[in-house]
Amino acid sequence: MRRSNWTPSIVPNDEDQTVYLVADDFGRLGRAWTEADYDATDLETVIQDLLTGQYTNPIRVIAFNTAERWSQDVSEDVARELRRRCDLQMREIPVSISDFVERHEGPDRRQLTLRLV
Repeated sequence: MRRSNWTPSIVPNDEDQTVYLVADDFGRLGRAWTEADYDATDLETVIQDLLTGQYTNPIRVIAFNTAERWSQDVSEDVARELRRRCDLQMREIPVSISDFVERHEGPDRRQLTLRLV
């Protein structure tokens, strides 16, 4: 019989893996960590979801690994990767993530990326 104060664990127990979660701003509804499928919390899936507009207004991306006992704000790294991929594809940053990228790219982005034609 289940106890009334029992809460299921969110800690992955089958493998050592790094999980990436996105905090999204829903305007008047507030901010929240976006719900994610267990198998869709890897970095590549999160980047693809950001590029395809799956988030309305992302605020930050957090990575954690419970087996290694660490967590980190990886927003700057993700923003740089988003910019790099858009530059390689010679396309503009999608509107849904443009504020996120500008906010987190960091001060060393002083020179615009040259697009080869």
